[in-house]
Amino acid sequence: MGVMTELRALAGRVAIVTGAGRGIGRAHALHLASLGAAVLVNDVGSSMAGEGTDETPAGEVVAEVMANGGTAVANGDDVGSFAGGERIVRAAIEAFGRIDIVVNNAGIVAAGSLATVTEADMLKLFAVHCIGSVATARAALPFMLAQAHGRIVNTVSEAALDTRFTAGVAYGGAKGAVWAATIAMAAEVAGTGVTVNAVSPGARTRMNEAMLEAAGTSAALGPEHIARLVARLVADDAGDINGAVVHAAGGAIREYRVSRSADTPLVARLLDLPVGG
Repeated sequence: MGVMTELRALAGRVAIVTGAGRGIGRAHALHLASLGAAVLVNDVGSSMAGEGTDETPAGEVVAEVMANGGTAVANGDDVGSFAGGERIVRAAIEAFGRIDIVVNNAGIVAAGSLATVTEADMLKLFAVHCIGSVATARAALPFMLAQAHGRIVNTVSEAALDTRFTAGVAYGGAKGAVWAATIAMAAEVAGTGVTVNAVSPGARTRMNEAMLEAAGTSAALGPEHIARLVARLVADDAGDINGAVVHAAGGAIREYRVSRSADTPLVARLLDLPVGG
């Protein structure tokens, strides 16, 4: 891909980025716009815990995109319901006439162990992370299938399946649900020209700044390298990448794969256990 082609690699494409007012979502919106995509910048402007609304963050990102010669509109719909997902996709269609890319980035956090987590915590995080990802994908899918082209990228977390990391049962559970939903979506759209993948991002943002400080890794990279990865996953020539879960942190990229084995110490131990009798 030549330099001039790469600079306009997404010209004519339309992208939705949820949670695009700050952090990783902002980086996605700015980078996709720099590659020529028209971007719907969705953000309710809530706190990290999902409280309140503020139209300023989305508006500021739109202004930055346009100042750089790009095209963008702001959207403040709440992603955490099927109705919200439909409104977001409809807004993109009304603004730009089509939809090619959905980046499900919106997220909130709620700390809590199994002993302290509440039902409200669980419902709130599953609404934003899992229902939100499914809702926008579901609403965009008919348009993508009709044009035999579409790219959906969900956002998961190491906190879901990697025991070295934890962010509470509500957050980890919600991100794990997005992980499983990604695999199911990818299987459903295989061979249609639509792809569904996921990224597991690691970058310095307001959501994890305190955690990075506590871990002594305050010099963690910003989110721009994650935006470049997402741009690669949504490129026109990435149609053969489907059902992948890719981790990006510290400038490195790794692929997560789930495997099972009949030859492990645990399996051997379980086979030796008496059952009944």
